[in-house]
Amino acid sequence: MVQITRREFIRTSLAGTALVTLGRTFAKDEASLQTIGTTVLGKTGIEVSRLAIGTGTNGWGFESNQTRMGQAAFSEIARHAWECGINFFDTADAYGSHTIVKNVIKDLPRDQVVVMSKIWTSDTDFMTYRGAAVELDKIRKQLGIDHIDIVMLHCMTSGDWPSEKAQECEELETAKQKGIIRAHGVSCHSFEALHAAAASPWVDVVLARINHTGAMMDAKPERVMPVLKQAHERGAGVLGMKIFGCGRLTAPEQRRASMQYVWSSGNVDAMTIGYETVSHVDDAIALTNAVLKG
Repeated sequence: MVQITRREFIRTSLAGTALVTLGRTFAKDEASLQTIGTTVLGKTGIEVSRLAIGTGTNGWGFESNQTRMGQAAFSEIARHAWECGINFFDTADAYGSHTIVKNVIKDLPRDQVVVMSKIWTSDTDFMTYRGAAVELDKIRKQLGIDHIDIVMLHCMTSGDWPSEKAQECEELETAKQKGIIRAHGVSCHSFEALHAAAASPWVDVVLARINHTGAMMDAKPERVMPVLKQAHERGAGVLGMKIFGCGRLTAPEQRRASMQYVWSSGNVDAMTIGYETVSHVDDAIALTNAVLKG
């Protein structure tokens, strides 16, 4: 496969196309683009952009706002994000987002793209769980890649998940040893599950809900942040989600306050945001840079 640079990807993808978003052309002067920096997730050695492209806004049943917008709209957002330095894609089987991501990353340099996915570890009304190893094979095929950078157990709520999901943990560790994945972890949806993740040496990366108000979080931020600090100090990579409270924190001052709270804590390495317009990408980058550059 021929690998191309970000600029070449943008230029060839948009050749002959006049994509216009919110009154401006997509192919604006590159010098005016804001870019985002990178960080390494804990002890994993995986370098990611500070912001990830989330694909699970209102996601369930193999669809999300990102899949519902269609490939062309998602690709426009993802291409702009890539040009701005965002190399981190957050996917999950339950979102049905592997295919739209596959169609974006297939022409990108694989060693510069970081892909995260999540495995739902029980039966649902729309899919049957067949074990972590089988799910990994399916996900790799859907994404069109031979390895996945980060794989998580999706939506852990029990404080006893390390023992309840011991088989999954073993299968993912085996996959890491074989080079099928580079790191494993959990997305947490209860305070008890987050506590267990912070303490577990198995967790390379933890995905947790965090913002300054507690909107759509597992507990008040003053309770959650010390747990994220514990995980971070242990050497786990810490990813933040629900930074804007699932759309509950939309006013400019609310977004700024949340970004300020999360980034200034020093306990969160990167965050995932489900962008639905190109302007959402620019806004998140501007807010992040304003905090991190002080």
